[in-house]
Amino acid sequence: MTKTLFHNFTLFDGRNTENETNAWFVVEDGNLVDRGTGNTPKADEEVNLDGRFVMPGLFNVHSHLTAHPDKFDGGFDLSEAESAYYALHHLRELLKSGVTYVRECGDAYDTDIKLKRLQAAGVLKHVPELQPSGRVMSMTGGHGDGPHNAYLTDSPDEMRKAVRTALKNGARVIKMMATGGVMTPGDFMDDPQLSVEEMRTAVVEAHHKGIRAAAHAEGNPGIQNALDAGVDSLEHGFYVTEKECKQALKQGTVITPTLVAEMNIPKYGKGVLPDWEVKKAEDALDDTYTNFKRAHQMGVPFTLGTDAGTPFNGFDQTPTEFEYLEKVGMTPAEAFQCSTLNSPKLCDVADTHGTLEVGKYADFLVLDDDPLQNVKAVQQKDKEVYLRGNREF
Repeated sequence: MTKTLFHNFTLFDGRNTENETNAWFVVEDGNLVDRGTGNTPKADEEVNLDGRFVMPGLFNVHSHLTAHPDKFDGGFDLSEAESAYYALHHLRELLKSGVTYVRECGDAYDTDIKLKRLQAAGVLKHVPELQPSGRVMSMTGGHGDGPHNAYLTDSPDEMRKAVRTALKNGARVIKMMATGGVMTPGDFMDDPQLSVEEMRTAVVEAHHKGIRAAAHAEGNPGIQNALDAGVDSLEHGFYVTEKECKQALKQGTVITPTLVAEMNIPKYGKGVLPDWEVKKAEDALDDTYTNFKRAHQMGVPFTLGTDAGTPFNGFDQTPTEFEYLEKVGMTPAEAFQCSTLNSPKLCDVADTHGTLEVGKYADFLVLDDDPLQNVKAVQQKDKEVYLRGNREF
Protein backbone atom coordinates (compact mmCIF):
# COMPACT_ATOMS: atom_id res chain seq x y z
CA MET A 1 0.00 0.00 0.00
CA THR A 2 1.14 3.53 -0.77
CA LYS A 3 1.96 5.73 2.21
CA THR A 4 1.25 9.44 1.72
CA LEU A 5 2.78 12.05 4.02
CA PHE A 6 0.81 15.27 4.53
CA HIS A 7 2.95 17.93 6.19
CA ASN A 8 3.54 21.62 6.86
CA PHE A 9 0.17 22.50 8.43
CA THR A 10 -1.45 23.49 11.72
CA LEU A 11 -3.73 20.75 13.05
CA PHE A 12 -6.98 20.86 15.01
CA ASP A 13 -7.55 17.15 15.51
CA GLY A 14 -11.13 17.45 16.78
CA ARG A 15 -10.37 16.18 20.29
CA ASN A 16 -7.78 18.55 21.71
CA THR A 17 -8.96 22.13 22.15
CA GLU A 18 -5.69 23.66 20.95
CA ASN A 19 -3.88 23.45 17.62
CA GLU A 20 -0.65 21.59 16.91
CA THR A 21 1.78 23.59 14.79
CA ASN A 22 4.24 22.20 12.26
CA ALA A 23 2.11 19.07 12.13
CA TRP A 24 2.18 16.04 9.85
CA PHE A 25 0.38 12.73 9.40
CA VAL A 26 0.69 9.66 7.20
CA VAL A 27 -2.23 8.07 5.34
CA GLU A 28 -2.26 4.49 4.10
CA ASP A 29 -5.26 2.76 2.52
CA GLY A 30 -7.55 5.60 3.65
CA ASN A 31 -6.47 5.42 7.29
CA LEU A 32 -4.34 7.73 9.37
CA VAL A 33 -1.44 5.48 10.42
CA ASP A 34 1.05 7.92 11.97
CA ARG A 35 1.03 11.49 13.21
CA GLY A 36 3.35 14.00 14.83
CA THR A 37 5.05 17.39 14.73
CA GLY A 38 8.47 18.53 13.59
CA ASN A 39 10.67 16.03 11.77
CA THR A 40 8.74 13.96 9.24
CA PRO A 41 9.08 10.26 8.38
CA LYS A 42 9.75 8.90 4.93
CA ALA A 43 6.77 8.02 2.72
CA ASP A 44 6.02 7.01 -0.84
CA GLU A 45 4.35 10.33 -1.62
CA GLU A 46 4.32 13.76 0.00
CA VAL A 47 1.73 16.56 0.06
CA ASN A 48 2.90 19.94 1.32
CA LEU A 49 -0.08 21.90 2.70
CA ASP A 50 1.81 25.21 2.70
CA GLY A 51 1.26 26.24 6.29
CA ARG A 52 -2.53 26.09 6.14
CA PHE A 53 -4.98 24.67 8.71
CA VAL A 54 -6.31 21.10 8.84
CA MET A 55 -9.37 19.88 10.75
CA PRO A 56 -11.63 16.81 10.57
CA GLY A 57 -14.34 16.46 7.97
CA LEU A 58 -17.78 17.44 9.24
CA PHE A 59 -20.71 15.34 10.35
CA ASN A 60 -24.32 16.24 9.55
CA VAL A 61 -26.63 14.01 11.59
CA HIS A 62 -29.93 15.54 10.47
CA SER A 63 -30.48 15.75 6.73
CA HIS A 64 -33.25 15.00 4.22
CA LEU A 65 -31.61 14.14 0.91
CA THR A 66 -34.85 13.81 -1.05
CA ALA A 67 -36.24 17.13 0.17
CA HIS A 68 -35.49 20.29 -1.76
CA PRO A 69 -34.77 23.68 -0.15
CA ASP A 70 -36.39 25.50 -3.07
CA LYS A 71 -39.57 23.38 -3.08
CA PHE A 72 -41.46 24.71 -0.10
CA ASP A 73 -43.85 21.76 0.17
CA GLY A 74 -40.88 19.56 1.12
CA GLY A 75 -40.76 18.00 -2.32
CA PHE A 76 -43.43 15.42 -1.45
CA ASP A 77 -44.76 15.48 -5.02
CA LEU A 78 -41.51 14.25 -6.58
CA SER A 79 -41.31 10.89 -8.31
CA GLU A 80 -38.88 8.23 -7.13
CA ALA A 81 -36.54 8.96 -10.05
CA GLU A 82 -36.55 12.68 -9.28
CA SER A 83 -35.94 12.00 -5.59
CA ALA A 84 -32.94 9.82 -6.38
CA TYR A 85 -31.52 12.43 -8.75
CA TYR A 86 -31.79 15.19 -6.16
CA ALA A 87 -30.40 12.95 -3.40
CA LEU A 88 -27.24 12.26 -5.41
CA HIS A 89 -26.83 15.95 -6.19
CA HIS A 90 -27.36 16.84 -2.53
CA LEU A 91 -24.76 14.31 -1.38
CA ARG A 92 -22.19 15.95 -3.61
CA GLU A 93 -23.18 19.39 -2.26
CA LEU A 94 -22.70 18.12 1.28
CA LEU A 95 -19.26 16.77 0.46
CA LYS A 96 -18.16 19.98 -1.23
CA SER A 97 -19.25 21.93 1.86
CA GLY A 98 -16.98 19.75 4.01
CA VAL A 99 -19.37 17.03 5.20
CA THR A 100 -17.80 13.58 5.11
CA TYR A 101 -20.48 11.67 7.11
CA VAL A 102 -24.26 12.05 6.87
CA ARG A 103 -26.98 10.56 9.07
CA GLU A 104 -30.37 10.81 7.41
CA CYS A 105 -33.56 11.66 9.30
CA GLY A 106 -36.27 10.85 6.77
CA ASP A 107 -36.34 10.32 3.02
CA ALA A 108 -39.02 9.53 0.47
CA TYR A 109 -39.09 6.08 -1.15
CA ASP A 110 -36.32 4.83 1.19
CA THR A 111 -33.97 6.45 -1.32
CA ASP A 112 -31.14 6.79 1.20
CA ILE A 113 -31.31 3.08 2.04
CA LYS A 114 -30.96 2.20 -1.63
CA LEU A 115 -28.06 4.61 -2.06
CA LYS A 116 -26.36 3.09 0.98
CA ARG A 117 -26.56 -0.34 -0.65
CA LEU A 118 -24.77 1.07 -3.69
CA GLN A 119 -22.18 2.71 -1.47
CA ALA A 120 -21.57 -0.52 0.46
CA ALA A 121 -21.17 -2.39 -2.85
CA GLY A 122 -18.53 0.09 -3.99
CA VAL A 123 -20.69 1.44 -6.81
CA LEU A 124 -21.54 4.83 -5.31
CA LYS A 125 -18.34 6.80 -4.73
CA HIS A 126 -17.22 10.40 -4.16
CA VAL A 127 -19.99 11.13 -1.64
CA PRO A 128 -20.02 11.28 2.18
CA GLU A 129 -20.48 8.06 4.12
CA LEU A 130 -24.19 7.55 4.69
CA GLN A 131 -26.23 6.26 7.64
CA PRO A 132 -29.77 5.84 6.26
CA SER A 133 -33.11 6.14 8.02
CA GLY A 134 -35.57 5.56 5.21
CA ARG A 135 -39.08 6.79 5.82
CA VAL A 136 -40.06 8.40 9.14
CA MET A 137 -42.56 7.12 11.70
CA SER A 138 -45.56 9.46 11.88
CA MET A 139 -49.15 9.31 13.03
CA THR A 140 -51.94 9.64 10.50
CA GLY A 141 -52.22 13.34 9.73
CA GLY A 142 -49.06 14.11 11.65
CA HIS A 143 -45.86 15.90 10.83
CA GLY A 144 -44.22 14.13 7.90
CA ASP A 145 -47.42 12.45 6.68
CA GLY A 146 -46.68 12.77 2.97
CA PRO A 147 -46.85 10.35 0.06
CA HIS A 148 -43.99 7.85 0.09
CA ASN A 149 -42.45 9.69 3.04
CA ALA A 150 -43.73 7.99 6.20
CA TYR A 151 -44.91 4.83 7.90
CA LEU A 152 -48.26 5.84 9.41
CA THR A 153 -48.44 4.29 12.86
CA ASP A 154 -51.44 4.74 15.15
CA SER A 155 -50.79 2.15 17.87
CA PRO A 156 -47.86 0.38 19.51
CA ASP A 157 -48.54 -2.71 17.39
CA GLU A 158 -48.51 -0.68 14.17
CA MET A 159 -45.26 0.95 15.31
CA ARG A 160 -43.68 -2.43 16.04
CA LYS A 161 -44.57 -3.66 12.55
CA ALA A 162 -43.32 -0.46 10.91
CA VAL A 163 -39.99 -0.43 12.73
CA ARG A 164 -39.37 -4.10 12.04
CA THR A 165 -40.15 -3.47 8.37
CA ALA A 166 -37.81 -0.46 8.26
CA LEU A 167 -34.99 -2.43 9.86
CA LYS A 168 -35.56 -5.30 7.44
CA ASN A 169 -35.35 -2.85 4.54
CA GLY A 170 -32.04 -1.45 5.76
CA ALA A 171 -32.75 1.52 8.05
CA ARG A 172 -29.84 2.26 10.39
CA VAL A 173 -31.59 4.91 12.45
CA ILE A 174 -35.29 5.10 13.34
CA LYS A 175 -36.80 8.59 13.08
CA MET A 176 -40.11 9.40 14.80
CA MET A 177 -42.35 12.44 15.01
CA ALA A 178 -43.10 13.34 18.64
CA THR A 179 -44.55 16.78 17.88
CA GLY A 180 -45.91 18.97 15.16
CA GLY A 181 -43.51 21.17 13.24
CA VAL A 182 -42.89 24.35 11.32
CA MET A 183 -43.67 23.09 7.82
CA THR A 184 -46.94 21.23 8.43
CA PRO A 185 -50.17 23.26 8.20
CA GLY A 186 -52.60 22.74 11.04
CA ASP A 187 -50.18 21.59 13.71
CA PHE A 188 -47.78 23.36 16.03
CA MET A 189 -44.52 22.75 17.85
CA ASP A 190 -46.36 22.09 21.10
CA ASP A 191 -48.76 19.55 19.57
CA PRO A 192 -47.95 16.08 20.91
CA GLN A 193 -48.22 13.44 18.21
CA LEU A 194 -46.84 9.92 18.61
CA SER A 195 -47.54 8.67 22.13
CA VAL A 196 -45.01 7.57 24.73
CA GLU A 197 -46.15 3.95 24.29
CA GLU A 198 -45.79 4.10 20.50
CA MET A 199 -42.34 5.65 20.66
CA ARG A 200 -41.15 3.35 23.44
CA THR A 201 -42.09 0.41 21.24
CA ALA A 202 -39.95 1.86 18.45
CA VAL A 203 -37.02 2.43 20.79
CA VAL A 204 -37.17 -1.13 22.11
CA GLU A 205 -37.33 -2.63 18.61
CA ALA A 206 -34.49 -0.43 17.36
CA HIS A 207 -32.29 -1.16 20.37
CA HIS A 208 -32.86 -4.90 19.95
CA LYS A 209 -30.93 -4.53 16.69
CA GLY A 210 -28.34 -2.10 18.05
CA ILE A 211 -29.92 0.78 16.13
CA ARG A 212 -30.50 4.31 17.50
CA ALA A 213 -33.89 6.01 17.72
CA ALA A 214 -34.35 9.74 17.07
CA ALA A 215 -37.40 11.93 17.68
CA HIS A 216 -38.45 15.14 15.96
CA ALA A 217 -39.46 17.01 19.13
CA GLU A 218 -39.79 20.79 19.03
CA GLY A 219 -42.12 21.66 21.92
CA ASN A 220 -43.82 20.22 24.96
CA PRO A 221 -45.27 17.85 26.02
CA GLY A 222 -43.74 16.04 23.01
CA ILE A 223 -40.13 16.54 24.18
CA GLN A 224 -41.03 15.01 27.53
CA ASN A 225 -42.85 12.16 25.79
CA ALA A 226 -39.80 11.42 23.66
CA LEU A 227 -37.52 11.40 26.70
CA ASP A 228 -39.91 9.13 28.60
CA ALA A 229 -39.85 6.79 25.59
CA GLY A 230 -36.05 6.58 25.89
CA VAL A 231 -34.99 8.09 22.54
CA ASP A 232 -31.29 8.52 21.84
CA SER A 233 -31.57 11.99 20.30
CA LEU A 234 -33.96 14.91 20.43
CA GLU A 235 -34.06 16.51 17.00
CA HIS A 236 -34.61 20.30 17.27
CA GLY A 237 -35.64 20.37 20.96
CA PHE A 238 -36.29 24.12 20.85
CA TYR A 239 -38.40 24.26 24.03
CA VAL A 240 -36.38 21.84 26.18
CA THR A 241 -36.80 22.63 29.89
CA GLU A 242 -34.38 22.42 32.82
CA LYS A 243 -36.16 19.30 34.10
CA GLU A 244 -35.89 17.67 30.67
CA CYS A 245 -32.19 18.56 30.48
CA LYS A 246 -31.62 16.72 33.76
CA GLN A 247 -33.45 13.68 32.40
CA ALA A 248 -31.51 13.85 29.12
CA LEU A 249 -28.23 13.88 31.03
CA LYS A 250 -29.30 10.97 33.22
CA GLN A 251 -30.28 8.74 30.32
CA GLY A 252 -27.69 9.86 27.78
CA THR A 253 -29.98 11.61 25.30
CA VAL A 254 -28.36 14.24 23.05
CA ILE A 255 -29.83 17.26 21.27
CA THR A 256 -29.45 18.03 17.56
CA PRO A 257 -30.41 21.73 17.52
CA THR A 258 -30.65 22.43 13.73
CA LEU A 259 -30.37 26.16 14.40
CA VAL A 260 -29.70 27.14 10.79
CA ALA A 261 -33.04 25.64 9.75
CA GLU A 262 -34.94 27.67 12.31
CA MET A 263 -33.04 30.86 11.47
CA ASN A 264 -33.44 30.68 7.69
CA ILE A 265 -37.24 30.51 7.55
CA PRO A 266 -37.89 33.94 9.13
CA LYS A 267 -34.70 35.32 7.54
CA TYR A 268 -35.66 34.49 3.95
CA GLY A 269 -39.28 33.34 4.05
CA LYS A 270 -41.28 36.54 4.54
CA GLY A 271 -43.46 37.12 1.50
CA VAL A 272 -42.45 33.74 0.06
CA LEU A 273 -43.65 31.12 2.55
CA PRO A 274 -47.12 31.10 4.15
CA ASP A 275 -47.37 33.57 7.05
CA TRP A 276 -48.23 30.77 9.50
CA GLU A 277 -44.99 28.93 8.67
CA VAL A 278 -42.78 31.99 9.10
CA LYS A 279 -44.52 32.92 12.35
CA LYS A 280 -44.00 29.48 13.90
CA ALA A 281 -40.24 29.66 13.29
CA GLU A 282 -39.93 33.32 14.24
CA ASP A 283 -41.84 32.92 17.49
CA ALA A 284 -39.47 30.20 18.67
CA LEU A 285 -36.15 31.96 18.10
CA ASP A 286 -35.71 33.85 21.38
CA ASP A 287 -36.91 30.90 23.45
CA THR A 288 -34.62 28.56 21.53
CA TYR A 289 -31.44 30.42 22.46
CA THR A 290 -32.49 30.81 26.10
CA ASN A 291 -33.26 27.10 26.38
CA PHE A 292 -30.14 25.92 24.53
CA LYS A 293 -27.83 28.19 26.54
CA ARG A 294 -29.19 26.56 29.70
CA ALA A 295 -28.86 23.06 28.21
CA HIS A 296 -25.24 23.75 27.23
CA GLN A 297 -24.39 25.15 30.66
CA MET A 298 -25.89 22.03 32.23
CA GLY A 299 -23.65 19.84 30.09
CA VAL A 300 -26.22 18.30 27.72
CA PRO A 301 -24.29 17.05 24.64
CA PHE A 302 -25.17 18.68 21.31
CA THR A 303 -24.64 17.03 17.94
CA LEU A 304 -24.26 18.71 14.55
CA GLY A 305 -27.18 18.65 12.13
CA THR A 306 -28.92 21.22 9.97
CA ASP A 307 -32.24 19.73 8.79
CA ALA A 308 -30.88 20.19 5.27
CA GLY A 309 -33.61 20.23 2.64
CA THR A 310 -36.06 22.41 4.57
CA PRO A 311 -36.95 25.84 3.08
CA PHE A 312 -33.93 28.00 2.22
CA ASN A 313 -31.73 25.43 3.97
CA GLY A 314 -29.40 24.14 1.30
CA PHE A 315 -27.04 21.20 1.53
CA ASP A 316 -24.09 23.61 1.63
CA GLN A 317 -25.14 25.11 4.96
CA THR A 318 -23.50 22.74 7.47
CA PRO A 319 -20.51 25.07 8.08
CA THR A 320 -22.92 27.89 8.99
CA GLU A 321 -24.33 25.96 11.97
CA PHE A 322 -21.15 26.56 13.99
CA GLU A 323 -21.63 30.32 14.21
CA TYR A 324 -25.09 29.75 15.71
CA LEU A 325 -23.66 27.26 18.20
CA GLU A 326 -21.31 30.03 19.34
CA LYS A 327 -24.39 32.10 20.14
CA VAL A 328 -25.50 29.29 22.46
CA GLY A 329 -22.34 29.99 24.45
CA MET A 330 -19.86 27.52 22.96
CA THR A 331 -16.22 28.21 22.23
CA PRO A 332 -15.11 27.42 18.67
CA ALA A 333 -13.57 24.14 19.88
CA GLU A 334 -16.79 23.16 21.70
CA ALA A 335 -18.86 23.99 18.62
CA PHE A 336 -16.66 21.83 16.38
CA GLN A 337 -16.68 18.99 18.92
CA CYS A 338 -20.44 18.71 18.38
CA SER A 339 -19.34 17.32 15.02
CA THR A 340 -16.03 15.64 15.83
CA LEU A 341 -16.92 13.93 19.14
CA ASN A 342 -20.65 13.91 19.87
CA SER A 343 -21.96 13.14 16.38
CA PRO A 344 -19.73 10.10 15.75
CA LYS A 345 -20.69 8.76 19.18
CA LEU A 346 -24.40 9.13 18.33
CA CYS A 347 -23.82 7.32 15.04
CA ASP A 348 -21.79 4.58 16.78
CA VAL A 349 -18.76 5.22 14.56
CA ALA A 350 -16.48 7.07 17.00
CA ASP A 351 -13.84 4.34 16.76
CA THR A 352 -13.25 5.09 13.10
CA HIS A 353 -14.59 8.60 12.40
CA GLY A 354 -14.72 12.15 13.69
CA THR A 355 -11.23 13.00 14.92
CA LEU A 356 -7.86 12.92 13.17
CA GLU A 357 -6.21 10.29 15.33
CA VAL A 358 -4.14 7.26 14.41
CA GLY A 359 -6.36 4.34 13.44
CA LYS A 360 -9.21 6.45 12.07
CA TYR A 361 -10.22 7.37 8.53
CA ALA A 362 -8.37 10.29 6.99
CA ASP A 363 -11.39 12.51 6.32
CA PHE A 364 -10.27 16.12 6.61
CA LEU A 365 -10.50 19.73 5.44
CA VAL A 366 -7.74 22.15 4.52
CA LEU A 367 -8.52 25.79 5.33
CA ASP A 368 -6.79 29.12 4.76
CA ASP A 369 -7.64 30.46 8.24
CA ASP A 370 -7.61 29.10 11.78
CA PRO A 371 -11.03 27.63 12.70
CA LEU A 372 -10.25 27.85 16.44
CA GLN A 373 -9.90 31.61 16.09
CA ASN A 374 -12.95 32.08 13.89
CA VAL A 375 -15.60 29.38 13.29
CA LYS A 376 -16.48 31.07 9.99
CA ALA A 377 -13.15 29.84 8.61
CA VAL A 378 -14.88 26.54 7.80
CA GLN A 379 -17.30 28.42 5.51
CA GLN A 380 -14.49 28.95 2.99
CA LYS A 381 -15.97 28.18 -0.42
CA ASP A 382 -12.83 26.77 -2.05
CA LYS A 383 -11.55 24.73 0.90
CA GLU A 384 -9.96 21.38 0.14
CA VAL A 385 -12.00 18.32 1.12
CA TYR A 386 -10.33 14.92 1.56
CA LEU A 387 -12.19 11.62 1.89
CA ARG A 388 -10.10 8.64 3.03
CA GLY A 389 -6.98 10.64 2.20
CA ASN A 390 -8.07 11.37 -1.38
CA ARG A 391 -8.85 14.91 -2.42
CA GLU A 392 -12.45 15.32 -3.60
CA PHE A 393 -12.61 19.12 -3.87
